[in-house]
Amino acid sequence: MGQRSSVAILGGCAFGDGDVEATRDVLELALRAGVNHLDIAASYGDAELAVGTVLPPLRSQLFVACKTMERSAEGARRELECSLTLLYLDYVDLYQFHAVTSDEELEAILAPGGAAEAVLRARDEGLVRHVGITGHFLEAPRVFARALAALPLETIMLPLGVGHFVDAHYRRSAEALLAEAEARAVGVIAIKALARRPWGERPHRYGTWYEPLDEPSRVRAAVDFVLSLPITGFATPCDRQLLPLALRAAENASPLAPEDAEAMLATRDLVPLGRDGGL
Repeated sequence: MGQRSSVAILGGCAFGDGDVEATRDVLELALRAGVNHLDIAASYGDAELAVGTVLPPLRSQLFVACKTMERSAEGARRELECSLTLLYLDYVDLYQFHAVTSDEELEAILAPGGAAEAVLRARDEGLVRHVGITGHFLEAPRVFARALAALPLETIMLPLGVGHFVDAHYRRSAEALLAEAEARAVGVIAIKALARRPWGERPHRYGTWYEPLDEPSRVRAAVDFVLSLPITGFATPCDRQLLPLALRAAENASPLAPEDAEAMLATRDLVPLGRDGGL
């Protein structure tokens, strides 16, 4: 693909409340830290509206990735055009089939009249430079292996971190997918790298689907772990409070030796993040 993204990729879900001034501050903070890749989606509340207000003068500094949850060609084209309008863009650098979690969703995208038709046509028209896929939950690695065989994907985005690799089945499936992506020169972006455990009955102190790690030493260790995998980078969490921790960890990251990575998986309070934990 030719893009050299920063290892910390700015997660646009943190802008969902539409606060323009906070969005401006966060974008400037991220740029000062060396971030050059923004990931955003139509489904992230008012994020596109807020980011579009401040993005134009910063456009040359950011690789902008956007997403669609539409599965039909008509819906995907409409959502792409809306994103381009809200973000004041002539094109998006990366457009991703978003939150693909099952074989049925992938089949709908691939079917005649499915979203793949619209996205690939938009790529041919220059409205989209590159094509990717994102997803959650336990079946993501297996479904993405199918997607790699069926689509000209250049990136995949899925949960990768200590809280996911403690699930032995997920780990095996993810490692197989990572090997396939590496063989195909497909970029891999991790999400939920700072996941600690499902919220359960505990009060939600952050706007993340999961309870995140928020102690600086453990955030650093979690980032070191995920960057030890053969990936491009990780998306920062969907809460602005956590961004400075994630950026500092990325700046000081040092990939772990295999034995240290295995030791992290034995940490007692990290539990498998299954379907009820927002994996």
